[in-house]
Amino acid sequence: MLSEETISAFLQARSIAVFGVSRDPEKYGYKVYRTLKEKGVRVFAVNPRAQEVDGDPVYPNLQALPEVPEAIVTVVPPEVTKAVVAEALAAGIRKVWMQPGSEHEEAVRQAQEAGAIVVHGGPCIMVVATTHLRSS
Repeated sequence: MLSEETISAFLQARSIAVFGVSRDPEKYGYKVYRTLKEKGVRVFAVNPRAQEVDGDPVYPNLQALPEVPEAIVTVVPPEVTKAVVAEALAAGIRKVWMQPGSEHEEAVRQAQEAGAIVVHGGPCIMVVATTHLRSS
């Protein structure tokens, strides 16, 4: 069971990269990015197939970001999550939130073994952000 302490620790991140950001307002990649941004989180959009979302730059990968974020959220297929988490851990990121449907068992295990705060198996970060973060 996911603890309130784990969720709170994750949400203390000063910057979060969202992998799988979409330009389509109906997709979760868009909704997650937008929700975090509206709540005042310094958020980076990551998707190799997009250049911008709502006028914000979209970066193709973790290495292209202007800074290493404190945390990542995955809104991508499980196999992509596996690669993203490996990159994030190698970059020293120790806060990982895998949106429902993006979880990869091996990525969860690797992140936990690295001592990362790992949220997986639900809940959706949009629901948590709505109840735990104030709007900016």
